[in-house]
Amino acid sequence: MEIFHGISEIVKCPEIRVTKYNKDFYFGFYCTLYREQAQRWATRFGDGFINVFEYTENPDLKVLKFEEMTEGWLDFIAECRTGTPHEYDIVEGPMADDQIFNYVQDFIDGNISRDQFWTMAKLKKPTHQISFHTVDALETLEFIGEEKVYEKR
Repeated sequence: MEIFHGISEIVKCPEIRVTKYNKDFYFGFYCTLYREQAQRWATRFGDGFINVFEYTENPDLKVLKFEEMTEGWLDFIAECRTGTPHEYDIVEGPMADDQIFNYVQDFIDGNISRDQFWTMAKLKKPTHQISFHTVDALETLEFIGEEKVYEKR
């Protein structure tokens, strides 16, 4: 399966970077099935690249997959965003984009209820992310190529 990673550089050898902020599915290497979404990631701070990978599933890995935004998805993201690690090699599911992230943060902070979160979240367009959290998970990726993309001016 072809997946995309959008960033400001060419990434032939993916790696897991621990950053200042926790992400939806904790620290990992993030890709998407959607080329347009990868382009938004790549051009967030200027021109960038869509890195294309062939992903080959490995049945020996521990994978968690959310088909859609569910209660379990929300609880998992809330845990990861507050710094709780997990035991999965790969996690796949919808992405809490900037707007959804604000709703998740409001939920975590107790500023909105679970019902209020779902009322606001259901109005958003679909997103996708697949994150790789271990060296074994990264070995399921083969770099195919890159495409230069440009910030909309």
